Amino acid sequence: MSQRHLTPSVPGGVYCNRTLNLRAVAAIGYDMDYTLIQYDARAWEERAFQHLRQRLADQGWPVADLRFDPDMVIRGLIIDRELGNIVKANRFGYVKLAAHGTAMLDFDAQRRTYSRVVVDLAEPRWVFLNTLFSLSEAAMFAQLVERLDARQLPQVMGYGDLYDHMRRTLDAAHLEGELKAQIVSEPERYVELDPGVPLALLDQRAAGKRLLLITNSDWPYTRFMMGYAFDRYLPAGTSWRDLFDLVIVSARKPEFFDGSAPIFHVVDDEGLLRPAPGGLSGTGVYLGGNAGQVETHLGLDSSDLLFVGDHVYADVHVTKEVRRWRTALIVRELDDEVAANRGFTERQAELAELMAAKGALERQYARARLAQLRGRSDYDPGAAGISGVADAMGELRARVAALDERIAPLAQASAELCNRRWGLVMRAGNDKSLLARQVENHADIYCARVSDFVDATPFAYFRSPRGSLPHDPCDMPDPGTGPA
Repeated sequence: MSQRHLTPSVPGGVYCNRTLNLRAVAAIGYDMDYTLIQYDARAWEERAFQHLRQRLADQGWPVADLRFDPDMVIRGLIIDRELGNIVKANRFGYVKLAAHGTAMLDFDAQRRTYSRVVVDLAEPRWVFLNTLFSLSEAAMFAQLVERLDARQLPQVMGYGDLYDHMRRTLDAAHLEGELKAQIVSEPERYVELDPGVPLALLDQRAAGKRLLLITNSDWPYTRFMMGYAFDRYLPAGTSWRDLFDLVIVSARKPEFFDGSAPIFHVVDDEGLLRPAPGGLSGTGVYLGGNAGQVETHLGLDSSDLLFVGDHVYADVHVTKEVRRWRTALIVRELDDEVAANRGFTERQAELAELMAAKGALERQYARARLAQLRGRSDYDPGAAGISGVADAMGELRARVAALDERIAPLAQASAELCNRRWGLVMRAGNDKSLLARQVENHADIYCARVSDFVDATPFAYFRSPRGSLPHDPCDMPDPGTGPA
């Protein structure tokens, strides 16, 4: 086994929302797509867009000239089925950015539309784009909205009907089959190899962890892709199968975590199935089943199991809420966001300094305005006169305006980090994005890729940072130390 082949990618770090002692975790379950195996998202989503465009064209829709723009949308946005918009919300559900079709709404239009609206993902009005698989769908929807507004589509429908028609046409299961057949035929075009991922699992297995693969993909695809991505980096005479105590395919997550589906034993590489009425028994490959059977088979408490996946709902939300497993979310965009933030550090410090100076001037202006108000009134006998106050207020306004001229380009640059339209995935302005709140609520830890566990080691003690409050002193130390 070549050490050159086992050199992991540069670690970006594992980040902690809730304290997690990895030493106490007895078993780790992994999703496959966009978790153990990373895809070139642009190549995958462009191909998915082309498939959807062809299907719509076959129905007589004028879509031949539509193109996939990878910068048009990002993960964490929300489709508004009622108004045909795509929006970005903060952690409280308030809309901070919005687009109709491919054009961003200006501030006034956005405020008129959404000032009294709170995004509640439980309502059917909203479609949350919480996975990278959603990007082609959203890019197509934005362009179809413009065709609908121009009355160029062959059917009369509302925006919600348009979205539903597009989803039916997409036929996710069938389209996924077509796309995966393409990937199997050209894996080098779509798969991003990462030698650090097999190394992380080798470390965990050597440390005594029981490893599980639980994927919604079928057995033929799983067998091929895991072999392609893993076997070249493993010791001679071994394969990816040797890493896992259990492999469960066609798991149908999230139902896997809260359902009671039967399980079948996959008895050969061609996918021949045999009923397993007694549940899991020994190691091997299985199809279907449910998380309760896994817990029983392993003889572990829910707190002893960690599940790692990329889908906010199917991999960590239900797992945390229903099973109470520990959870880790793979956020592929995190590497780019961390790098962008680090590259912006000096300008961010300058922006913070200017905003602090502006805040101080605004407080002075507010006090001057109050002094002027009291000087003109008789409710405060001790109020001083108003001579010179108007001049002071005018000077303060001028100083604030001068600061605004310096702040504006820095604030715009900050808002355009990683994506000029939508900014960072994990932020909405100065606040956390709705996606970030979902990560915070349901993922104990998160990182950009599984290979980040190499640097953390299987013995890490992840400590959550001290939660900050607006009234905390700015120089208060943070006792959170990350992995130790």
